[in-house]
Amino acid sequence: MSEKNRDGKRNARQRLAMEREKQKAADKRRRAMIVGAAVVCVLGLAAVVGVVAANSGGDTSDAEGPAVAPSGAGGKEKLAIPVGRPGAPSTMVVYEDFRCPACKAFETAYRSTVHELTEAGSLKAEYHLVTLIDGNLGGGGSLRAANAAACSQDAGKFPEYHDVLFDAQPEETDDALADNKKLIELADKVPDLDTAAFRACVNEGTHDSWVRESDKAFRAGGFSGTPTVLLNGKNIYEDRSMTPAKFKQLVEAKAAQ
Repeated sequence: MSEKNRDGKRNARQRLAMEREKQKAADKRRRAMIVGAAVVCVLGLAAVVGVVAANSGGDTSDAEGPAVAPSGAGGKEKLAIPVGRPGAPSTMVVYEDFRCPACKAFETAYRSTVHELTEAGSLKAEYHLVTLIDGNLGGGGSLRAANAAACSQDAGKFPEYHDVLFDAQPEETDDALADNKKLIELADKVPDLDTAAFRACVNEGTHDSWVRESDKAFRAGGFSGTPTVLLNGKNIYEDRSMTPAKFKQLVEAKAAQ
């Protein structure tokens, strides 16, 4: 083999190795951004709106009645909707807004993993519903969707309807979820949810005050944005290497102890 051919093959191998390293680095950045990008998105909004964001969801008019928690609500002051086995070794606490695109990004990336772990009995999830985007951009979609989700909990259909709401999330500036008719239409995607009781709960805003209390508790907790996700008390957004696979590994390791 000529020296020229040997040099050509060596250069080709070097180029291939370089491309592989570039791909590995890109994959690593992409995995980290599953969580990282969402944080930037929410914090960027909060920085723009300032005090307005801090006060969102806190309106309690004279017409507001006592907070009516949905069936089975748990956690401190019954402000969480639980999913999974109560005695599961690991607990994931989530603060979410159905209008929040970063929340949808989290759900898209982690949903199948969370479902797998809750169904296996190794993870319990506690969902706290927040109205951050209503305050950031105006409108009422965060509140209306959260109330409807609480109504679905009354019917024992929260996990399914929760996922439907995120799948149907409009553009952040589009307040489509403020329409109760839209929320009821989406209930058709969940078997046996669209009932007279569910419709009345949605239209009457049965859980509006409870949602506002949940949002106030979120802000009092000093959290910086949505989604906030705590696994066994630790904020997973502080770990830039977090991925669904690592999340699963942590939960399964806890279950094996």
